[in-house]
Amino acid sequence: MRAGNAAAAPRVRLSGFYFFYFASVGAFLPFWGLYLEHLAFTPAQIGELMAVILGTRIVAPVMWGWLADHTGQRLRIIRTATLLATVFFSATLVVTGYGWMLLVLTAFSFFWNAALPQFEAATLDHLGDGVHHYSRIRLWGSVGFIVTVALLGPVLDRYGVGWLPIIALGLLTLVWLSTLPIKDQQGPPSAAASLGNALRQPGVFALLFACFLVQASHGAYYAFFSIYMENFGYTRSAIGWLWALGSLAEIGVFMMMSVWLPRFGGRRLLLIATSLAALRWTMIATLADSMPSMLVAQCLHAASFGLYHAAAIHLIYERFPGRLQGRGQALYSSVSFGLGCALGSLLSGYVWVAASPQWAFGAAALLAAAGALVVWRGVRPLCRCG
Repeated sequence: MRAGNAAAAPRVRLSGFYFFYFASVGAFLPFWGLYLEHLAFTPAQIGELMAVILGTRIVAPVMWGWLADHTGQRLRIIRTATLLATVFFSATLVVTGYGWMLLVLTAFSFFWNAALPQFEAATLDHLGDGVHHYSRIRLWGSVGFIVTVALLGPVLDRYGVGWLPIIALGLLTLVWLSTLPIKDQQGPPSAAASLGNALRQPGVFALLFACFLVQASHGAYYAFFSIYMENFGYTRSAIGWLWALGSLAEIGVFMMMSVWLPRFGGRRLLLIATSLAALRWTMIATLADSMPSMLVAQCLHAASFGLYHAAAIHLIYERFPGRLQGRGQALYSSVSFGLGCALGSLLSGYVWVAASPQWAFGAAALLAAAGALVVWRGVRPLCRCG
C-alpha cells in the first residue's frame, strides 16, 4: 500500500502542474483576443500580437530543451521559466500601447513557452515503462482549462474583460508554485545521443511537417474564435462554454488513448485527427450561426487537438528516445505550436481583413487537409529492424 502511494504521489504532483498550467491557458487563449480588442487594437495587430506569443515557441523550447538535456536540471529550468514568465506578464497590468505590449508579450512568452515541452519530457521521465499513463495525467490540464473558461466567461460578462490580466496573473503564480514539490527524475547529463540521427529516420520530417500544418490551422481558432463568435451574437458566457465543451471532449480521448494506441497505432490516429480537424474548421467557417453545428464543431476538438496531440506525443517519444527526449519534445513544440501557430495566427489576421472572417477559417480547413495528406503519404510506422 505504501509503495503504491509513493508511486502515485509524483503523478498527483505532475497532474497538478497540468491543471494550473492549462487553467492559465484557459484564461489566456479564449479571451486574450477580446482583451486586445478592448484596448482598441486592430484585427491585424491582434493577429501579430498572438503570433509573437506563439512565435517565441520556435526558439525558446529548442534552446531550453538543449540546456535541460545537457545539464540534467530540467525541473530547475521549468521553475525558473515559470517564475520569470509570471514576473514579465505582470507588466500587462499597466501596458496599453501596441509597442510596449509587443515587447512585454515577447519577454513573457519566451519564458512561458520554455516550460511545457520540458515538463512533457519530465512527465515521461517519471513514468518510465508506464508511459501509457501519460494521457491520464495530461487530462487534468483539460480539466483545469474547462474550469477556467466555464467560470471566467460569466465573470467577464459581468465585470468586464479589463479584469483578465489580474486573473491570468494569479493563475500564472499558481503554475510556478505547482512546480516546487516536483523532483527531477532524470539521470546525469550526457551528450552521447545524436539528434541528427533521429532526424534522419524515415518519415520524421513528414511527421514534423504534418504537425506544423495542423497547428497552423489552429491559428485562426486561438486568435479569433471568441471575436468571431461575438460577431454572430454569442455572449461571452456562451463562448466560454463552447471552449469548455472542446476540452471536455478531449478528456474522453485522453482517457481512451491507452487502449487506442496499441490497437490502432499513432500514425492511423494522427490521420484521423488531421482529417477531422479539416471538417471542424469547415463547419466553423460555414455554419457559425447555428448553435447545434457549433456544438458539434467544438466536440471535434477531441480530434483536432486531443487525438492529434496524444498521437503526436507518442510518435515523437518513439523517434526521440532516452536522452533525446527533451530536445525531441522541444522540436515538436517549436515546429508545431511555435512556427505553426505563429504563422497561422498571422495569416488568419491578414485573411480576416483582406477577405472575410469566414475565409480565415476556410484557410484553416485547407491547412488541416494538407496535414492529413502529409500524414497519409509521408508518415510511416517506426522501423524496428536491426
